[in-house]
Amino acid sequence: MGGKAKPPTASAATTRVMLPADCRIADLPAVKAELQAALSTASAELDASAVERVDTAALQLLAVFRREAASKGLAVAWVGASAALRDAAALLGLAHTLELPAATPA
Repeated sequence: MGGKAKPPTASAATTRVMLPADCRIADLPAVKAELQAALSTASAELDASAVERVDTAALQLLAVFRREAASKGLAVAWVGASAALRDAAALLGLAHTLELPAATPA
């Protein structure tokens, strides 16, 4: 027990992905990179509490991420989902696919 402790590996950590306020196609390369990195961890948290604008491309990216995470057995939890994200997901029929949590009263 006198050796150095190993640093935690990426697969042992929980990664939190913070979605930007303007979550539209122009910002997706950065979001995609974060989501791809999260796929190599033990669990991921998605924070969309700041999202004010979201487009179909962003919702499609999140749907693909959820599908890939499920296929890898990756635990994914929402730690925040704005009304804008919820409304757009509901409009496109993706709320169930994204596994959005129930809205909490203000």
